[in-house]
Amino acid sequence: MSILQINIMEKITCTAEIKIAIQNLEFQQDIQGKLMKEEFLIAFESLKPVHLIKSILQEVTSSPYLLDNMLGSVMGMITGYISRKITVGGSHNLIRKVVGSLLQFGVTNVVAQHTEVLKWAGNFFMQHVLHKSEKNISRR
Repeated sequence: MSILQINIMEKITCTAEIKIAIQNLEFQQDIQGKLMKEEFLIAFESLKPVHLIKSILQEVTSSPYLLDNMLGSVMGMITGYISRKITVGGSHNLIRKVVGSLLQFGVTNVVAQHTEVLKWAGNFFMQHVLHKSEKNISRR
């Protein structure tokens, strides 16, 4: 209970006290009405599509697990798609298309589930293979 409510709950003995109590209640109602309007506007603003997208992006970028998971899924889909395109190409052969789709599904799942190994292999390749070729070029 607020201070105003405690004072109002006391026994009122004259009309002056009634007027003061009414004024206090009207003041309290005015303040609560303004607070409700502010909270409504804040809630309304937060439900706008732009704000929803922004909050989702903030959650995605702030969560390393979710970001890694999404990255792995995207890498899996891309490598699966590329493997299917390489296998099927422009062929109209039904068997080749089925094999390409199965290969795409398999590669997508393997890459999405083993992103840590692929990251390690990529880092190893970058550090050892590319740096060796850079050293060989600089020695010439």
